[in-house]
Amino acid sequence: MSGEEGMSGRKKVIGEPLVIGGHRLTLSRAIRAGDFVFLTGQVPFKDGAPMTEGTIEEQTRAVLEDIKATLAEADCDLSDVVKAMVWLTDRADFPGFNTVYGEYFPDDPPARSAVVNDLLVDARVEVEVVAYKPEEVGPEAVRND
Repeated sequence: MSGEEGMSGRKKVIGEPLVIGGHRLTLSRAIRAGDFVFLTGQVPFKDGAPMTEGTIEEQTRAVLEDIKATLAEADCDLSDVVKAMVWLTDRADFPGFNTVYGEYFPDDPPARSAVVNDLLVDARVEVEVVAYKPEEVGPEAVRND
């Protein structure tokens, strides 16, 4: 039974399963829960593998492009993002990260937390976002009381 069927519409899995090195990961790319869409923390990928080289700017662009693509699968875009959580492996990378981040969120940026921490893969950045976009309500769901 899929997550969508098992939750009777309360929760919907967004996107295909994540597979790295032939192994299916035990997580979902994103979950829609009501009017919110929660994305899994995204590390930079290149050619289907975690991006372990490149500048912080290159890695940040790769992460944010993947986030844009996953949001699109949920009928959202970056303007729907209300919260971002950022992990950097080196404090010195923050200015470069922040410059690229600002290009993707030029107006009304989301609330954001940022920490310096080790990551589970050898990348410089991981970003997780939450988007808010009310689900479309069909005419059959509208009541005129």
